[in-house]
Amino acid sequence: MRIVAERLNYTYNANSPFAVHALNNVSLTIEEGEFFGIIGHTGSGKSTFVQHLNGLLRLPESKKRKRRKSKKNAPHSTILKVGDFDLTDKKTDFRALRKAVGMVFQYPEYQLFAETVEEDVAFGLKNFSEKKLTKEETAQAVREALEEVGLDYNAVKDKSPFDLSGGQKRRAAIAGVIVTKPEVLVLDEPAAGLDPLGKKELMELLHKLHREWCKTVVIVSHDMDEIAENCTRAAVFSEGRAVECLPPRELFKKTDELLSLGLDVPLTAKIARALKERGIEIDCDFTVDGFVSAVLAKGGKP
Repeated sequence: MRIVAERLNYTYNANSPFAVHALNNVSLTIEEGEFFGIIGHTGSGKSTFVQHLNGLLRLPESKKRKRRKSKKNAPHSTILKVGDFDLTDKKTDFRALRKAVGMVFQYPEYQLFAETVEEDVAFGLKNFSEKKLTKEETAQAVREALEEVGLDYNAVKDKSPFDLSGGQKRRAAIAGVIVTKPEVLVLDEPAAGLDPLGKKELMELLHKLHREWCKTVVIVSHDMDEIAENCTRAAVFSEGRAVECLPPRELFKKTDELLSLGLDVPLTAKIARALKERGIEIDCDFTVDGFVSAVLAKGGKP
């Protein structure tokens, strides 16, 4: 499912003294099959943008278009499409959209609520399934989702979610989203609060899901090393705008620009910048392995 946004605007508390312009004319395309990153400082609009992708935030344009059909194809109108879903159209099946686009919020383990892990994971499945599933069909879908995230179905299905370890809770919460087999998986700060080993294991899980379960993965992150190591491309949000969209190899060459926006850069980019100031140019993709290989290939030559 290709994601296309053009001239996307969004204002919280519109037409009130408390109005906040969260998105300002955002145009961005995410191709099917990408492992896509979105970065930006707090309040930059990145979380507001991804909440549009499965209709958690709805565009007011859809209501206007119904009343004024003649303006539907106006040259400056908003476009927001996820695959065949037109999110500016009031008639769009948002239930089907939310089955196709799974959303995992920051600290998803805090959203566990059911008496058992099985019931928790099955919740989304029951809400988004087009037909009523049998008990056996539900159990099989839950089993597949739990096993996909690395949990033993028989060992955890009857446990309270609150009796799981921290890492197991996060995996169970992710299972509750992927159980509908979404084509697009969106995660807001997926590695927040994890230690380095936990982050590594989680990113390995997300790549596994990308290969086997969800065609497209979109992550919102403030961790530039995480973006450099994992993403095909990344968009930079600032003051409600998407100001850059590039592969990490190109994006993190713009160290000065990113720092001026109040963002960090990967450790490899910091070292490359320091070496450049000393007359040593390192051309790499800013992953750790890529940086080390580039340095070794340089062989100490300026």
